[in-house]
Order: sequence, then structure tokens, then C-alpha cells
Amino acid sequence: MAEIKFEEALKKLEKIVEDLEKGELTLDEALKKYQEGIELSRACSSRLESARKKIEVLSKNRKGDFDLKPFEDGKDEEE
Repeated sequence: MAEIKFEEALKKLEKIVEDLEKGELTLDEALKKYQEGIELSRACSSRLESARKKIEVLSKNRKGDFDLKPFEDGKDEEE
């Protein structure tokens, strides 16, 4: 899948979900939409993970100085 902006991918994904929930698609159309939705979902997840890794938190140390630390969201990292 070509590089797509996160917001655009999310809008397309929401439209696909809406179309699938209506239940008016043929089986072939539904399968194509489902596959496209999976690809968009993976692209969005990848972009979010990349952004999460870039975030740093500014925190005050015991001396009153500020340090930059990696953002920790409580999510276990798989290695």
C-alpha cells in the first residue's frame, strides 16, 4: 500500500466498516473491502507505533532540573 496520511487512512477505514456493517455488499465486494480494511488498519497501527516511539516526556529530577525520558504508556514491549 502506498504511503497514506494517517487521517486519510482512518477515514477510509471508517467508511469500510460502515459499508460492511450495512450488509448490502456482495460476498466478493465484502471480501475486498475487508482486505483493504486490514491493510489500512495495519498502516494506522504502524504509524501510531512510530509516533509513540518518538514521544518523549519532560520530567523534573531530584535536583530540580528537567530530563527527557522516553514515553511509557504501560504497554509491554515485545522483543
